[in-house]
Amino acid sequence: MTRPLGVILAGGLSRRMGGGDKCLLPLEGKPLLAHAIDRLGPQVAGLVLNANGDSARFAGFGLPVVADSIEGFAGPLAGVLAGMDYAATHGYGQIVTAAADTPLLPADLVDRLLAAAKDAGSPMAMAQTPDPERGLSRHPTFALWPVNLREDLRQALVDGTRKVIAWTDRHGCTGVTFDTDPVDPFFNVNTPDDLARARQMLQELTT
Repeated sequence: MTRPLGVILAGGLSRRMGGGDKCLLPLEGKPLLAHAIDRLGPQVAGLVLNANGDSARFAGFGLPVVADSIEGFAGPLAGVLAGMDYAATHGYGQIVTAAADTPLLPADLVDRLLAAAKDAGSPMAMAQTPDPERGLSRHPTFALWPVNLREDLRQALVDGTRKVIAWTDRHGCTGVTFDTDPVDPFFNVNTPDDLARARQMLQELTT
């Protein structure tokens, strides 16, 4: 079976980081985005980057850049749709998404999402982690998506759907629980303090 297409989502507004492309901020000698590429790339058949604006700023990464087709900032689902549209024209039946600001994402993310979806008979699978207060926390930007639902997603976006879980729950999405010990693999960088914490976490993993 053909491996999925990997789609790195970098279309956020980065308000808490002061705007701009936080995925280009340096972390341990390379941009945050490069960490995501290094982690997700070996798991998929190909990679694209979802980002808006001038794509030239990402030229050094050597990835196709796909922009949202839904006008205005429609959130992660618009990036998922952009990835689905690219996948549909390049022969992929599934995509796996990951956030560009998550430098510790699991090295077995794709295999575990694929296996869980197959075992559950679900079209989609989404990462989740234990949460002491809520039991489980879902991570909607780390998921397996079937390309054949792209027109349904397009219509949902046109109709105003913005919350990822509101759409995935409608179609059936199984959860895949990842451990957070020794570090949370879905820790994402939103603030300067987060960037410092990510640096510390990476150092802890390599010492």
